[in-house]
This record gives sequence, structure tokens and C-alpha cells, in this order.
Amino acid sequence: MTNGLKAKDRDTVIQSLQAGVVPRRGQQLIQVGRVEETKAMIRDLDRMAEGGSAIRFVIGEYGSGKTFFLSLVRSIALEKKLVTAHADLTPDRRLHATAGQARSLYAELMQNLATRTKPEGGALPSIVERFVTSAVSEGRDREIDPEIVIRERLAHLSEMMGGYDFAEVIAAYWKGHDTGDETLKANAIRWLRGEFTTKTDARQALGVRTIVDDANVYDQLKLITQLVKLAGYSGFLVCLDELVNLYKLANTQARKSNYEQILRILNDCLQGSSVGLGFIMGGTPDFLMDTRRGLYSYAALQSRLAENSFAVNGLVDYNNPVLRLGNLSPEDLFVLLSKIRHVFAYGDPAQYLLPDEGIQAFMTHCAQRIGEAYFRTPRNTIKAFIDLLSVLEQNKQVSWKDLVTQINISRETNPDVLSVQIARSEQTNGSLDSAATVDEDDLASFRL
Repeated sequence: MTNGLKAKDRDTVIQSLQAGVVPRRGQQLIQVGRVEETKAMIRDLDRMAEGGSAIRFVIGEYGSGKTFFLSLVRSIALEKKLVTAHADLTPDRRLHATAGQARSLYAELMQNLATRTKPEGGALPSIVERFVTSAVSEGRDREIDPEIVIRERLAHLSEMMGGYDFAEVIAAYWKGHDTGDETLKANAIRWLRGEFTTKTDARQALGVRTIVDDANVYDQLKLITQLVKLAGYSGFLVCLDELVNLYKLANTQARKSNYEQILRILNDCLQGSSVGLGFIMGGTPDFLMDTRRGLYSYAALQSRLAENSFAVNGLVDYNNPVLRLGNLSPEDLFVLLSKIRHVFAYGDPAQYLLPDEGIQAFMTHCAQRIGEAYFRTPRNTIKAFIDLLSVLEQNKQVSWKDLVTQINISRETNPDVLSVQIARSEQTNGSLDSAATVDEDDLASFRL
């Protein structure tokens, strides 16, 4: 652990964890466990850098650390000279649609496009600029017009879906770069970001007859991958989180269409036909295994994503496309809480508000109250621990021993199907109060 944390870094991590979300930076300060899962992802990233492709489905319960793991993989990818893009799926952003939701997902990915020098996103202009600059340098060395070099490099794209207009847009950016036409450059970037809504506007601005729309989002991502490789990067990693929102779609045909798109991506990546492109998708066990509404409801996906029948009795297979986030061990959780205590104290052991004995007492109390879920979904445990530290920080007269037994932690299993509240009070004498709610689709099927 590094001593002397900056207040900005400390506050970013603590405030995010207290709100139950992943901090945008500083993940390395609290990373524990997931060693084998991380090694598996590093192998995937290396394969992409060598011209291969990869796809992973990161599956875990709510609060199990899926988003944190995806964020960690993105940071590793950036260190390996890959370009990354990430987005959460929502009702307005999904892989397949007819009313603009897929284009909205693409626009979000382009907004979050990141490189090692621009980890916060917005890296698309710098990637295009890097490609053009390298072409200018090559043209100077070969003593030919840089536009000829650009055309040569982009020639093979014409064989791909939408590749001709994509190449024309990059060439238009070069023209704007060469003549100082900032409007032309801006229009090219707008087209690449999927911000043109009509083909007429695109034709007037750039002379192309197509735009990014719902029907060609995946093809456009493959073209972006080619641009990234031509600009000198190792590959392109797309991170999609909250895929449970596809599982929640009420329209059966909409769910099926999105699952068909996932199947197309899966086939391309497993066959190695998407050079340098990788996907990592985060979802819940229900999203994967529900045979009525999840990925397993689509036979072709179920056969490809089925678990290894030999991986039983504690045996694991990290080569399977499905990567399940296992429980944190008690030792891992102790290290995690110790790191959070360290960050909370600005990296100064002299300012620790809780001794090791206090962390152990907190863990024992939580384990007795929650049981196995305490290790599987640590989000609420972390929130409660930070709340404890916050009270100790602001109330110096209070002893941690008096507070530990008053902790109230809620566990979210699956908000759509079951809501379980674990609470301790004098009236219930520590009993388990549970309330179950069945979703509307289930009720409809019962009525039928």
C-alpha cells in the first residue's frame, strides 16, 4: 500500500464505494482476489494483440463485483496498448433495435472510447489524428502524397460491410487536416460517432450515402477495430455491462433479436474472424441460465455457453466463454476491508479508525447475520463498513465495539424476482424477514 494518498483520489474511491458504484479511478488501491479470472482475461487480451479475437460473459450476482472486474480488465487492456470502449445496456441502449436504441449504444461506446493517454474517454479524434499523422510520415518517407498512403491503407476496408463510406469519411478527415477545414474534420468525427441522423445530412457534409444506424452497429465496430489497428494500437476491447436489461425486455421478439446479435458476435469471436476485436459482457445468472427468458432460452447460445460437464466438485475451466465470479474468501475480504480502511485514512496507518481486531469483529458479525451471501455479494458489506468508518471519524467519543453490533445490512438477491431484507431488531430478536414478489411475466404464464 502506498502511503500519502491524495485527498482527491481518496474521496473518489470512498464516495463511489459508499454509493455502491465502481470508482472511475483508483481501482488498484482496493483490488483483491480474482487472480485466476484476471489471468484468463490477460490471455484473451494477448490473443487480441496477436491478431485474434475474444469474448467473455462475466456472470455474477448483483453486487458481486462484475462492474469492478470489467473496469479492472479495461485498465489492463489500456496498459497493453489496446483501445477500450464501455457502456451499460439500458431500455434505450441495446444491441439490436429498430427505433434508434442500437445507434444510441454505439454513440455511448464512441463517447467512452479510451486509450492509455485518454483513459477517461473521448479518444476518437486522437485515434483518427494518429492514423493520419502516421500516413503523413510514411508519405514523406516514400516521397508521395499522404492521401495515396491513406487510400492504400484503407483499400481493404472496401471489402467489409460499409467499408467504402468509412474509408471516404477518413479521407475527408485528411482533407480537412490538409486544408485547415475544421468543419470538415468535425463532420467526419460526427459521422464516426454515429451522430448523423439522416443520410441526406451525411451526403451534404461528407459526400457519403450511409450513416451509422441500428442495422449496422456491429459492422461499424469491426470497422473501428480496423482503424484502431491501422493507427498503431494492439486491438479494440468492447465492454458491455448490465446485460440483464435484455433479460428484462417484455417483448419476446425484441429479446430474441438481441440474442441473435449476441450469437453473431459470439460466432465471429470464437471463429477468430474479427481480427483484434474482443467483447466482455457482464450479466446475472438469471440472464444466462433462465431457459424461458435468458440466453439459455436460445438453443444455439445454450449449446455454446453450456458449462463444462467435467468441471465439478470444485474444478474450474477458465477457457469457457462464461467466466463466473466466485465467492471472495474470508481472507480476501479481510484484505479488501483493510485496504478500504487504509484508503479512508489517506494512506496513513496512524489515522486508522479501526484496528485489525475491529475488522475481524465486523466480519464475524456479518457472517453470523448474512452467511454465505456475505462473501458472494460484498457490495452492501463494503457500504456498511464505510458507513461504520464514517461514523467513527465524526464521533470520536464512540467506540467501534459499541457500533459493530448495531450494523444493519441489506442483501439484494434478484430485485426482479425476490427481495430479501435482513434486519436485526429487539422486536424480531434477529429473525429473518423476507418478502417475495413475482414479476408480471411469471404471473401471466401462470394465468395461461
